[in-house]
Amino acid sequence: MGELAEARLDLFEAGFTTPVLTLSRAAVEHNIAVLAGFAAEHGLDLAPHGKTSMAPQLFARQAAHGAWGMTAATITQVRAYRAFGISRIFLANELVNAAALSWIATELAADPGFTFVCCVDSVRGVALMDEVLRSRPRSRPLDVVVEFGTAGGRAGCRTLGEARGVADAVAESAALRLVGVSGYEGIVAHEATPAALRSIRDYLRTISGLTRQFDVEGRFKQADEIVVSAGGSAYFDIVAEELAGPWLLSQPTRVLLRSGAYVTHDDGFYAGIGPSSRGVTADALRPALLLWSQVISRPEPGLALLDFGKRDASFDVGLPVPRQIRRSDCSSMPVEGLEVVSLNDQHAYVAVEGDTQLEVGDWVGCGLSHPCTVFDKWSLIPMVEDRIVVDYIRTLF
Repeated sequence: MGELAEARLDLFEAGFTTPVLTLSRAAVEHNIAVLAGFAAEHGLDLAPHGKTSMAPQLFARQAAHGAWGMTAATITQVRAYRAFGISRIFLANELVNAAALSWIATELAADPGFTFVCCVDSVRGVALMDEVLRSRPRSRPLDVVVEFGTAGGRAGCRTLGEARGVADAVAESAALRLVGVSGYEGIVAHEATPAALRSIRDYLRTISGLTRQFDVEGRFKQADEIVVSAGGSAYFDIVAEELAGPWLLSQPTRVLLRSGAYVTHDDGFYAGIGPSSRGVTADALRPALLLWSQVISRPEPGLALLDFGKRDASFDVGLPVPRQIRRSDCSSMPVEGLEVVSLNDQHAYVAVEGDTQLEVGDWVGCGLSHPCTVFDKWSLIPMVEDRIVVDYIRTLF
């Protein structure tokens, strides 16, 4: 891969086949720098959610810009992070698998520099964790945060009473240590209307209030620091406004922002509702993903077929959007009158309006929505500057 990168191959003339997903190096570097600057400005620590890319090369770029650590969703992701030397990991789920807990206990015992925090949201979950960890040799307890959710959402305690009950269960366990509270505001809304943003603020204020209440009750007295965590890539500005502090609690307080999709941004979901759409950051995030394909059929005047489909592109929250056209002679054309209207496994249906000139063999570059369901489809992604491939990014799904 290093030799290929040094060759600086031309994406359109060096023999690349379609479909091919590309990453803009300039956009990736810009986005990483923008969110690092935003976090620093607001006194937040970044623990980017690595599930978006599962690309250690991108993790290294994020670390170089000051990321505190990485967030994971599964133990498989945690193991991959550890294999690449990541020493601070936030697992944004409750961990109840016995084999996984045994492995974590071994890691904690073997590496005093390994910081691991995971969520808890049930008394039963705490009991399962305690049962496994009590039987394993360990040098220190496992740090946990109580996760608070919302009705109809995903994980997390639904009431303050439930949260207290979970915290009580942690206090009774010698294998666990309560260090904070977490949540995910993305479960509250998927739009940026005033009402949606108010609901998100109310949710985050509940997390803030629960943290302060736990501190007053002395529940964090065993913690070295208090961890408050939230934040996807759609509402991190609201998270900063509501959780940045000052906290003035009994212990030093670290607010972990877990945004992940920001690293590439997108041409759909996040572009429509994210902070950049509200003009929050001085430099707006930029879409970094472009999926190149070719026109393989023009069976009707108003229809073109491209050689990519559901196995190559995200489609869960928005279809791909045509952004660039290149002819076989590499000349570019304006993108007008084209819309991806449907996907099969390996075909994209493009509606072609009016007199738009689109020929079999033309290359079409499409922007994508929701990068978290793009990276997992590609094990190797060329990183480009304009049309020159300058690196290759591996993913570990």
